[in-house]
Amino acid sequence: MPVNPDRFLQDLHALRAIGASGVGKGVVRPAFSEADIAARDWLAGRMAEAGLEPHFDPVGSLFGLSPGAERSLLLGSHSDSQPEGGWLDGALGVIAALEVARAAQEAGGPPVSVVSFEDEEGRFGVTTGSAIWSGHLPLAEADGLTDPAGVTFADARAALGDRRGDFVDPARFTGFLEMHIEQGPTLDTAGEALGVVEAIVGIRDMTITFAGQQNHAGTTPMALRRDAFQALSAFNLALAERFANVVTPATVWTIGHVSLHPNAHSIVPGRASFSMQWRDGDADRLRRMEEIIRDIAAEICAARGMTCEFGPMLGLEPVAMDEGLRAALARAAEAEAPGRWRHMPSGALHDATNAARLMPAAMLFVPSIGGISHDFAEDTAEADLVSGLRTLARAVADLD
Repeated sequence: MPVNPDRFLQDLHALRAIGASGVGKGVVRPAFSEADIAARDWLAGRMAEAGLEPHFDPVGSLFGLSPGAERSLLLGSHSDSQPEGGWLDGALGVIAALEVARAAQEAGGPPVSVVSFEDEEGRFGVTTGSAIWSGHLPLAEADGLTDPAGVTFADARAALGDRRGDFVDPARFTGFLEMHIEQGPTLDTAGEALGVVEAIVGIRDMTITFAGQQNHAGTTPMALRRDAFQALSAFNLALAERFANVVTPATVWTIGHVSLHPNAHSIVPGRASFSMQWRDGDADRLRRMEEIIRDIAAEICAARGMTCEFGPMLGLEPVAMDEGLRAALARAAEAEAPGRWRHMPSGALHDATNAARLMPAAMLFVPSIGGISHDFAEDTAEADLVSGLRTLARAVADLD
């Protein structure tokens, strides 16, 4: 099933131009933004040209369905980006899927469908579009989620207008394959071309709010302050100490978003709301970390005469990839890059986690230069992109 690398790279660069940041190869294409919707409209057109049937579901996930086939293999990823995103995160998997589907059509089979899930990057949660499609997140619940600016998911998806149709029946698909950049340094450091994912880590994400007392920054003595930011600082320092006997070198945690109120130079902040996210491959460890996080927050607030509130817990469980699909990817990787590939875990979350609830799922990684992702500097050598494409096509042909 020969693919067309030039056509694949041309499409990949054309998608990059939609929402281009003006800095390197970066893109700004958050879920439901004008650039995100424009990219999905462009993708729908390319799907139709490839002989697929474009279909938007109620939350904006775009499927290119293989015509005339009762069941098909589903390939894809997502095309939305982080607020400051790289050009390959998600987009690579969508365009690779499109090229393999085109090659399959030209070769007379097998039937391949394509998907670009909406809001994988979590403007409103965690892999929102595929979480809803998989049944993990009810749509009614998702509609009440808000982004950092207070916009609801329901209001944001209304921007899709009359593009939206029904949800696609997962029973149409025999399995799901997702090609992605590694987003880490392992392959690049080792000089390897490909990674076959064994499992995807679990993730927990919630917002915590410390409420103290807003006051004058010049007249309030330090000993009398109920400073919400100082409480946050103490919380952050305590995490590493309390996690020491629980976590492994592969465990990660991040405070990535902080909002201070009233956020002024001369006012002691009375409230600090911040994101708390942690990831690990062991569900019990994730649970234990949650207990520690809640305990630390409660202790710090009690000691400082403050209150703390915990927002809804979002997250997904660790998930192993399907052995049969992994084996097909491994055979294809060895054929494409003999001795220059490895089995490896994914420390990043992906739509394959949700797809695995419904059908066999597996993932293929290509290197990230310098291990950089979620940044305008994200990049991968085009030779590695094409190698990944060929490996994906080999695996699809093998499965057929």
